[in-house]
Amino acid sequence: MKRALPLICSLASIFCPVYGAQTSDAQSTSKPSSRIEVNRAMESRFMVDRGDAHIDVRIEVIAQGLGSVIVILPSLGRGAEDYNVVAALLAKDGFRVLRPQPRGIGASTGPMTGLTLHDFAADIAAVIEHERKGPAVVVGHAYGHFVARTLATDRPDLVRGVVLAAASAGKVPPSVQEPSVSPEVREAIEKSGDLSLPDADRLRYLQFAFFAPGHDAHVWLGGWHPETEKTENAASRATPVDEWFACGTARILDLQAENDAVAPRKFAGVLKAALGDRVNVVVIPNAGHALVPEQPEAMANAIAAFARTLQ
Repeated sequence: MKRALPLICSLASIFCPVYGAQTSDAQSTSKPSSRIEVNRAMESRFMVDRGDAHIDVRIEVIAQGLGSVIVILPSLGRGAEDYNVVAALLAKDGFRVLRPQPRGIGASTGPMTGLTLHDFAADIAAVIEHERKGPAVVVGHAYGHFVARTLATDRPDLVRGVVLAAASAGKVPPSVQEPSVSPEVREAIEKSGDLSLPDADRLRYLQFAFFAPGHDAHVWLGGWHPETEKTENAASRATPVDEWFACGTARILDLQAENDAVAPRKFAGVLKAALGDRVNVVVIPNAGHALVPEQPEAMANAIAAFARTLQ
């Protein structure tokens, strides 16, 4: 079911601070640019109702552009608005971009306890089915990669390819006796979204876990949704890694951030080693785990280039 909500914007200009980068299979240096200006394509919001006799889930979707479909899934405890610039760039480049809001954010509603990643994947499946344009390229940023990989495993008919943006591989090499995400980084992630802490403390944690050196973490002080973050963490803990690790049989863009503390360089080859030629690795220089506010143009260019190889 689709219910139209008020039109959000039409042909508005976005100005976003960035630190210019080129997308490359090898790390490279680039000169910083002060800001990026794009004209946003028409943007609208609608609801997808996944309700049946046993569950009542309604997902709000931000949509824009025309063309083959790209779905963007957000980071832990954060919403679809983080991707305003990336989505506008992709729409301008000839794609239809869908940004579902996770449960508990915006107008999205549904049960928030007793969930696994398969439940979140089913929410996104309903959005793609509602669009009726065949399989989509699914972009999972940070936490969103868990849901993207689970969706590709559960519903390969709906997934043309998967972009894992600033994503932890989920495993470490067999010879390594340490977790894929260090305890210090995990603590920083949790405290970044702890709204009870002073902003000064949260900024230190944000800088450590999410942003490359020299980038301003203030942009992510807002936009956190603690209840959704709690639910998402519980769902990932409740789902065994082997149920989503391989992304089904989909082709994968492993879109890595050069300065990612959550997915550090020492584990950068794990996914490629495990899944072989299905995985294409691209590294965005001068970016951390946040990636999107740091290098939106480089991220959009890499996604678009990958999507075109699948058409």
